Amino acid sequence: IAKKNGGRCYLRFDDTNPDRENMEFIDMIQENIKFLGYEPWKITHSSDYFDEIYALTERVISLGHAFVCHEPQELQREKRRLGEPSVHRDRPVEENLLLFRQMREGKFKEGEACLRARIDYKHSNTTMRDPVIYRVKHKEHPKTGSKWCIYPIYDYTHPICDSLEGISHSLCTLEFEIRRELYYWPLQVLEMYRPTVWEYSRLNISYHLMSKRKIEALVEKGLVDSWHDPRLLTIEGMRKRGITADAIKRFCEEVSVTRRGNENVIAVELFDNLVRKDLDERCPRHFAVLEPVPLVITNLDKAIEVECPNFPKNKALGCHSQTLTSELFVDRSDIRLEDDPDFFGIAPGKCVGLKYSGVLLISGVQKDEQGQLRVTAEFFKEGLKEKKPKSYLHWLSKEDAEPAQFRLYDRLFKHPSPGAVEHLEAAINPDSLVVRKGLVSKSSLQEQRVQFERLGFFVRDEDGSWTRVITLSD
Repeated sequence: IAKKNGGRCYLRFDDTNPDRENMEFIDMIQENIKFLGYEPWKITHSSDYFDEIYALTERVISLGHAFVCHEPQELQREKRRLGEPSVHRDRPVEENLLLFRQMREGKFKEGEACLRARIDYKHSNTTMRDPVIYRVKHKEHPKTGSKWCIYPIYDYTHPICDSLEGISHSLCTLEFEIRRELYYWPLQVLEMYRPTVWEYSRLNISYHLMSKRKIEALVEKGLVDSWHDPRLLTIEGMRKRGITADAIKRFCEEVSVTRRGNENVIAVELFDNLVRKDLDERCPRHFAVLEPVPLVITNLDKAIEVECPNFPKNKALGCHSQTLTSELFVDRSDIRLEDDPDFFGIAPGKCVGLKYSGVLLISGVQKDEQGQLRVTAEFFKEGLKEKKPKSYLHWLSKEDAEPAQFRLYDRLFKHPSPGAVEHLEAAINPDSLVVRKGLVSKSSLQEQRVQFERLGFFVRDEDGSWTRVITLSD
């Protein structure tokens, strides 16, 4: 938005709670923004302004708009719910200033004292019922160390930082709309510059969880590996999966920004199709076999070099060679022991095509006592006049095949609205990750991303295994 309007965009980290500050998480956010191709005009932290916020808060107290409260947290919560005042609400200004300074000096334990805004304990908007704005935390802060033992609440810190930085527009999702009055309250009291606040609908995508809190629960329960699990639509998860920044940004542009409500759900198929379109333009085609079954061609005495286009829609982008020999590997999913009129793969007596090479007439399909299959066939480079193949299969010769491991990812959830499921464990798709050991063409090993024909789009991991980004169709 800043770029489109000739403005500047800050990246500010809210580090007001030393209990939850994690430098790894901060580094990850910066890496994700860089991955998406954005560069913030400036990177700041809420803690950069702790001195200014403290001085401004003393001014708020001096104006009679805040008081130190000693009531237990649960009692505060109940009184706010009922619209009842704290017994400390009407303390004199001088006493509140003294107590607040004692809070800063570390004279109170955590939970013994907090600073609350003095707004309206009966306000119709419950967020305005004298909320806490400072609390005691005897914790080291990753940026400020032991300088502070009191920390401002995010809802209070956010508008003050926006004002100090001269932010023109503060954007957030609709669940924060109820907090807009609270956002403006300290700025009105202090007569500070007030940015424009605009709320928009949260992004929901079917079959996925987008809530940070709910994803965190998945990680803690061990239902996913981590925040970068490829089955999650976190930026790091999509990076790990092999989804490009261009695909993510194209999707965001497609769905745009609305105020239709936080219950609005985007069909995951839209995202999937944009990912496919993006990868189809950048992934050269190669062969791989997930469950190899040997196929012997009985009438082929001499190997044949087959030219396979890297991009069949644009042959100007080159090709690579595959060697067709008498010993091939085909995929088990393309084989049946008995023929069926609606089946177009390998079966006894069937005529099937081999991509970019010719036609096979299947002589037989055998299954041994261990359940292993073996196929025999005759090869016809120019095809058969009396039989036309209804399918063309991918294949690998024994000469060109290289062992490989595949991680086949699918949707993490079976339910289209996992957030509405009471027990997430019950909605998990047991086949969301299947690991297979198969074969890839040697020619594919020089690529980072490929389309393995008829199987999907894949990216090569650091350990040499292949991760399926997405299938070719739903």
